[in-house]
Amino acid sequence: MKLLRNFLRLMVHMRQMIKDMLSKRGVGLGVLIAFGLAGCGPAPIASGINDPMEAQNREIHDFNLAVDRAVLKPVSKLLGEGKPGPVSKGISHLANTLDAPSHVANNLLQLRLADAAENTLRFGVNVIFGFGGLLDPATDMGLYGKPTDFGETLHVWGVPEGAYTVVPLVGPSTDRDLAGLVVGKALNPLRFLLKSPKREAAAVIGLGAMAGNRAAYSETVDSILYDSADGYAQARLLYLQNRRHTLARGKQAEGEGQDASDTYIDPYEDPYGN
Repeated sequence: MKLLRNFLRLMVHMRQMIKDMLSKRGVGLGVLIAFGLAGCGPAPIASGINDPMEAQNREIHDFNLAVDRAVLKPVSKLLGEGKPGPVSKGISHLANTLDAPSHVANNLLQLRLADAAENTLRFGVNVIFGFGGLLDPATDMGLYGKPTDFGETLHVWGVPEGAYTVVPLVGPSTDRDLAGLVVGKALNPLRFLLKSPKREAAAVIGLGAMAGNRAAYSETVDSILYDSADGYAQARLLYLQNRRHTLARGKQAEGEGQDASDTYIDPYEDPYGN
């Protein structure tokens, strides 16, 4: 009950923070999208750090830490840190399956038809032979999927990265990825395919997957958030490096000096699985 009360208190605070953040960034996001769509071809991979709202971002980062301490970290201990059980794995597989229609839609918007075909085939295999997505036979067949999102679609359309930002519960992002998050949720095919209460159940599954990820990568997350001299700066650097490398599609991001072996575990992964 104490965890629930803390979570509800934080959710009320989070709603106001999101409202304030969008009111400050809303006009800028619209201009950023319009500017990008006026161009042609993918946007250049950015370099360096552009964080003009660092003070506000640090406040939201601290709020996310409070959520982690009050909810995610205790839940991860109950789930077994570093040792995901069959239930956690099943929830994670199901959340990934629910993500697939969004991946396919964005693949098509990016004109990456081979990726769309692979994601569609992966979705079909896991739904038919994986008990609706609870299991992941597609991976055993070599169908690893091509995860993507509307933020990457905006990059392909030429929208620049914009400033670094931190989103309540979601965590590190950029102006472009924040716009992608908002628009991507609105355009997710599941919004049209699923009706209540199935739509709400999908959101719960996404939350369960987030908690499972927190448990599975507990050591890494704790190292980033709590063991660094400046957890905010460390999370910012790792996010930007990883995101730019992903968008470069194997081409080294300018000025970052990272290779394909670098990875980043986002402790605030999208809780809705969209």
